[in-house]
Amino acid sequence: MPKESDSIVQFIKVQKSYDGETFAVKSLDLEMHRGEFLTLLGPSGSGKTTCLLMLAGFEMATHGEIILNGQSINNVPAHKRNIGMVFQNYALFPHKTVEGNIAYPLMCRRVPKQEIKERVKKALEMVRLAGYENRLPRQLSGGQQQRVAIARALVFNPQLVLMDEPLGALDRQLREQMQYEIRRLHENLGVSVVYVTHDQGESLIMSDRIAVLNLGIIEQLASPTELYDKPENAFVAQFIGENNKYIGEVVSVNGGACQVRLPNGDMVQALAVNIGPVGSKTTLSMRPESIVITPTDGRCQNVYESKVLELIFHGDHLRARLKVCGNEEFIVKVPKKALGAQSLAVGATVRVGWTVEDCRALDAPAA
Repeated sequence: MPKESDSIVQFIKVQKSYDGETFAVKSLDLEMHRGEFLTLLGPSGSGKTTCLLMLAGFEMATHGEIILNGQSINNVPAHKRNIGMVFQNYALFPHKTVEGNIAYPLMCRRVPKQEIKERVKKALEMVRLAGYENRLPRQLSGGQQQRVAIARALVFNPQLVLMDEPLGALDRQLREQMQYEIRRLHENLGVSVVYVTHDQGESLIMSDRIAVLNLGIIEQLASPTELYDKPENAFVAQFIGENNKYIGEVVSVNGGACQVRLPNGDMVQALAVNIGPVGSKTTLSMRPESIVITPTDGRCQNVYESKVLELIFHGDHLRARLKVCGNEEFIVKVPKKALGAQSLAVGATVRVGWTVEDCRALDAPAA
C-alpha cells in the first residue's frame, strides 16, 4: 500500500451491483495522488458516477475497500467523510442568499460566527464573487451559481472535492470559461479533485490524469497527453479525440512493428501496440492531424493515392474527407498554410502518407 503522504484515495478490488447480477463497477483498482486533479471519463453507463457516489458515501460498495487518507471509509457515513461535493444542478438552497449557501457547511460544523463570516468572505473572493453575498440564487447567472456551489464545497477546507458533471448545464462559452476557472482554483489551492464527465475535450483540458471507464472497468489510466498520443486499445483510441480507423489482418510482426493487410488489399506498416498473432484481426488507428499531404521527404513509410470528397474551412485549418485505401470517411486536418494544403480541392487526387509511429495497431473490435 502506498504511503499516506503519496496517496489520498484508493479503490481496492471495488465492485458495485444494484441487483446482485450485473455490475455497474466490475473490479476497480485505482490510486489517486494527493493534490491531483483526477478525471473519471466515460460514456453513459460506464460506471464513473457510481464510483464517485461510492467515494462520497451515497452508495456502498458491494465488494472491496475504499481508502481515504490511509483509513477505510466503507462504514463511514457521508457526512463524516470531510468531502466537498459539486453537482451539475448546483443544488443551492433557493431561499438562502449566496452568503447563506456558502456558510451552510460551516454552520453544520458549528464554526464560530465571526470565523464563518471571514471564511465566507475569502471564499467569495476566491471565486470572484465579492459583493454578491446578499443575492439569491435566482438573481445569478448559471456560471455564478456554479461558482457559489464551488465556494460552498471548498469553504470548510475538505480533504477532497468531488465534482459530478458540474458544467453540463452551461452553454459552450460559459462552460469553457468555467473549465479554466476550476483549473485555476485547483492549482492555487492544491486541493485533491475527482471530476466526472463524459466530455473528453473537457477532461483533456483540466486533468492531471484521466481514468477512461467502459462497462465498469478502467480501460486506461494516464495523463491527457499519453491518452491522446498513446491509446492502449481501440476503445480509448476512438473515445479520446478523432481517429481514422481500419480493421485489417496482421500479416507479419517484426519487433515493435507489424504489417497489416486492409480489406482492399493495401498493406500498412504500423506500431504493434496491442495485437494478436499473425492472421488475427487488428484495429488500425491514426489521428487526422498526423496525416501528411503530398509527402516528399521520405519520412512516411505509408503513402497512398487518395481522392478529396469534401473540404471544410475551419479558420485556422482545413478539414478534408478523403477516400484512402477504400475508406471514404478518412479525415485529414491540415493547417491552411501548410505545405500541400493548396492541392486540396474537391475531386482532386492527392497523395497522403503517415509514419509507422503515427499508426497504432490495436485490438480488434468485439464480435
